[in-house]
Amino acid sequence: MPDVLLPFLLIGPILLLLAIGIVVILVREQHRRLREEREKQQLLAEQNELLEQQVAARTAEVVAQRNSLEQALLELRNTQTQLVQREKMASLGELTAGIAHEIQNPLNFVNNFAEVSGELVNELETELQDTASHSGAKAELLDDLKQNLRRITQHGQRAAAIVRGMLEHSRASTGERAPTDLNLLAEEYLQLAYQSVRAKNNKVAYTLITHFDPNLRTVPVVPQEIGRVLLNLFTNAFYAVQQRQQQGDNGYLPEVAVSTQGLTGCVLLKVRDNGTGISQTVQQKIFQPFFTTKPTGEGTGLGLSLSYDIITKGHGGTLTVNSEPGRFTEFIISLPQ
Repeated sequence: MPDVLLPFLLIGPILLLLAIGIVVILVREQHRRLREEREKQQLLAEQNELLEQQVAARTAEVVAQRNSLEQALLELRNTQTQLVQREKMASLGELTAGIAHEIQNPLNFVNNFAEVSGELVNELETELQDTASHSGAKAELLDDLKQNLRRITQHGQRAAAIVRGMLEHSRASTGERAPTDLNLLAEEYLQLAYQSVRAKNNKVAYTLITHFDPNLRTVPVVPQEIGRVLLNLFTNAFYAVQQRQQQGDNGYLPEVAVSTQGLTGCVLLKVRDNGTGISQTVQQKIFQPFFTTKPTGEGTGLGLSLSYDIITKGHGGTLTVNSEPGRFTEFIISLPQ
């Protein structure tokens, strides 16, 4: 009987040992899993810390690049402002040569008519003292005096307008638009540019042609800015005809033509010369900053670029060029009315 029970008595310890073994295995497995989980969490924490360091480094790099770009942009704006001012001074220099001639003419008229008026006053005084003189002579003298005074006033106003235009051209633009007579503005700057050319070479003789629309209404523009554009276009036109004239083309007659035309909703102003002309390749680049076909020292390459910005960005208009080498060049300004 005991032999029969012996196997059953052994089963209990065996099962207990198996249970203990299973528990140990499960505990070890649980510990392994916990250890692996801790290792994963530690690795994840290390990776997160590394990622945060990389993000912080990248953020600092981006901030540094942004600051560098902002500084570069500020420097570019300052440089642009300086270049614009230099271009203004360059165009002012072009005008300066013609100032003396332009102002001298009306001042000569003022002086001459003032002198003649003084003589007429003396004659009138003599006539008034002569009781026997005819009233017709007195009336004629008074008439002459009135006419001379009108001429003195007219030419005095012209001289004042020239000086006022020069002051407006030299000072910084306020950007304020004003109703402007483009016919008068174009005529004034055409004469100033021409006298500037003649001041450098008094033998120069170009034909100036104007076709101004008599019914043209005033246009809201910044006068001194449009004046700079016109001065630049006129100066380029005179340079082009001068270059062609120097080529020794027999029978060549240099001409510069200016015209205005009022259309529905806009005004056209054209500057045309029969100079050397511009190739298609150059026309595609002509409004780019610093692009110039003139020899070193004769052009900055900013005149047409600034003119383009003044017309398009400053006034919402267009500035285009049409040219045929050896025949003509025409710049067309369109301004909204």
